[in-house]
Amino acid sequence: MKKKLYINGEWVESEQYADLFAPYSEEKIAEIPLPTMEQVDSAIDAAYNTREVMASLTAYEKAEILEKLVNLLKENRLKAAKIISLESAKPLKFSLGEVDRTIETYKFAAEEAKRIHGEMIPLDAAKNGADRLGYTLREPIGVIAAITPFNFPMNLVAHKVGPAIAAGNTVVLKPATQTPLSSIFLAELLEEAGIPKGAINVVTGSGRLVGDRLVSSSKVSMITFTGSPEVGIGIRNKAGLKKVALELGSNAGLIIDEGVDLEKIIPKCVVGAFSNQGQVCISLQRIYVHENILDSFVEKFKEATEKLVLGDPLDEKTDLSVLISKKDLERAKAWIDEAIEEGGKVLTGGEIKDRFLLPTVIVDAQSHSKVSCQEVFAPIVTINPIKNVDEGINFINDSRYGLQAGIFTKDIQTAFKASKRLEVGGVMINDIPTYRVDQMPYGGVKESGNAREGLKYTIEEMMEMKLVVWNQL
Repeated sequence: MKKKLYINGEWVESEQYADLFAPYSEEKIAEIPLPTMEQVDSAIDAAYNTREVMASLTAYEKAEILEKLVNLLKENRLKAAKIISLESAKPLKFSLGEVDRTIETYKFAAEEAKRIHGEMIPLDAAKNGADRLGYTLREPIGVIAAITPFNFPMNLVAHKVGPAIAAGNTVVLKPATQTPLSSIFLAELLEEAGIPKGAINVVTGSGRLVGDRLVSSSKVSMITFTGSPEVGIGIRNKAGLKKVALELGSNAGLIIDEGVDLEKIIPKCVVGAFSNQGQVCISLQRIYVHENILDSFVEKFKEATEKLVLGDPLDEKTDLSVLISKKDLERAKAWIDEAIEEGGKVLTGGEIKDRFLLPTVIVDAQSHSKVSCQEVFAPIVTINPIKNVDEGINFINDSRYGLQAGIFTKDIQTAFKASKRLEVGGVMINDIPTYRVDQMPYGGVKESGNAREGLKYTIEEMMEMKLVVWNQL
């Protein structure tokens, strides 16, 4: 099926198209338009020329558009999930979960659209502030370029588009090359929800052409990007004075203290490590287990891992499917082989079988092995012993990343200490680092990013603050 660009409220054909193949079936599922530079500029111009229209919408009107979108997503829940599974190979059970979260995300955006406000400033607290009244206003920043990844093609888009609409901004959306169908479907629903023409524009194609043009355009006020640190840092370096919000990489760690109930936490850990084939920014990648319970944990974790069902992502029974590309499959296998050469031992998995990378558990991996120190983005998890929680904290902090971390412990003082010492954007107490709900201030430190997503917090990033001072003559 030949798809079209969505520019200024119109569906536009392009001169060239690229075939899109399903990662699992390897069948052609669509022809995706490759825009010309002029079409990218047209999308930017449409967003730029619609700024005043969006800025003039009332809070009620913006919320109403988002609420209509929520209802349309509810009506199309299964259809939306199948689109995700088809283009990304995410198992249907997780795709349905993503659609449910997407619905919540836009619902939160609709609610937050009604809560945007400034504050009164007590100017008379200053010596020369008497007889003056000060307050702040929050105003839309303008055109937002949203560049999104493949692993959550609806909900991570929602975390950019939802708050942008709530704040009264316009958007040029550049979805990931492998997962454009979800964004095209979103444009169809937003059109039905009554969004003004030009407020949302969807431009598919290569990041090199589309992304670079968005970053360099003087008409774009903000770039919001989720992806690799290398690309994100490049965007920041090119963006000049534009506001740049980056959600980047991770190699999330978990500490398991002695005394915890392993029967309760093992299922959580397995889901955290292997959901969506480990292709999650906060996928559980490194587990540090107290040496007194290591053998028991490893045995139970291995047993649970080997029960996972591999198969067709459209089959509701499937737990894991194929990785997003053959290139990622080959890279992941090479990293496993490197870990083995450097002293790690594969407890289960470690092999490619019929294009599936079997869920892999590695013990005694070196801290400098890629499976430990880089973002693996595959169904691979490492398990290492620790003598105490302090050692586990040091291991987790010994990373270029700092998105989220978790700790299971029964000791409240240990939990408080970990929450203070872990160098991450979010600490999950008695939970896996893969936990996220969509109103959280989600984001990281170090090479994991420079912003926070979560509707209220993203809206603040997407608005300018204006100070108004009245001199009461």
